Amino acid sequence: MRFSSRSARQLALAAGLLGFASLTACNKGGGDFAKTKSGIEYKIFKKDGKSYERREIGPDGDPTYKDRVGKFLLGNMQYRTGKDSVLQNTRRDVGLPVPLPLLELKQKGAPDEALSMLQPGDSGVFRFQVDSLIKPKSGQPVPKFLRNGGNVVMMFVSTEPKLITEAEAKAMQPELQKRAMAAQMKQRLASPEYKKQMEAQKDAQAKAMAAPAVQAQLKKDDAVLQDYIKKNGLNVQKTPSGIYYQVLKPGTGPVPKAGQTVSVNYNGTLLSGKLFDSSDKAGKPIDFPIGQGAVIPGWDEGIALLNKGSKAILLIPSSLAYGTRGAGADIPADSPLRFEVELVDIQ
Repeated sequence: MRFSSRSARQLALAAGLLGFASLTACNKGGGDFAKTKSGIEYKIFKKDGKSYERREIGPDGDPTYKDRVGKFLLGNMQYRTGKDSVLQNTRRDVGLPVPLPLLELKQKGAPDEALSMLQPGDSGVFRFQVDSLIKPKSGQPVPKFLRNGGNVVMMFVSTEPKLITEAEAKAMQPELQKRAMAAQMKQRLASPEYKKQMEAQKDAQAKAMAAPAVQAQLKKDDAVLQDYIKKNGLNVQKTPSGIYYQVLKPGTGPVPKAGQTVSVNYNGTLLSGKLFDSSDKAGKPIDFPIGQGAVIPGWDEGIALLNKGSKAILLIPSSLAYGTRGAGADIPADSPLRFEVELVDIQ
């Protein structure tokens, strides 16, 4: 959903696809909504101990807002349809108060103006008519789910009793983005569509691995790897798929689950010892989601065997690496590979 307000778009981006027991209670009580000149219906509450006290705003808005422009409130935000379907919820999906920008008001009747009415520590319930947020002249049709939801958007905001600077807001973004991505991944993993997709992917991979040519190459690779292991005196374990691994330093953390994002330091070499890739080139670990096909199958399987903090050697047959294609000039076709890896973090 795209609101005409710049602030609303920023909030959605900052928090990702985002209850509010206290604010819901406030919404049910506290009298009727007040209304701004621009058409926003609102209830604003100032916390007094464990209860909320209603606070009214003058017809010309909050005269102290000019002193807050350019700063950020810290708060939790929720959008709902008029029939109470949750559209966004930062508290549920991010788990931290998010920065809410206080911008110079260039458009009335939108979330920017609603935020301008809040002082640090306030909570508010705001009701917008959908047509005031999605202007007919924009050419954008009102989504059917909003029409069916009562043609109303409710915005619930609960703020912390302090303002922060733009620099402080920027410093929060990496953690907020990480949490938002984790929430999105969690929702995706729980969806029936994802489960069907994963089952189809497993079936396709199993069929590909069962092909006679692949099985023949696996036998060749296994003989090469066993010879390499013997010559280098490695003490390895073997997975049913044909990967050999040796834990050099056991970790004490958890084992990653499908869908979690891991951070891995690595050096990748041919069995000849030639280095073809390393995380040292980037100066930081590589991040990728486990079990999503973002890396070669040998990594999806091999990294998932390790505890956080582990260092290990992975010996991967070509069929679980780059196969008959190879990879550029550095990795020839049908090349078994060696990786030294360290599972640095699990998000």
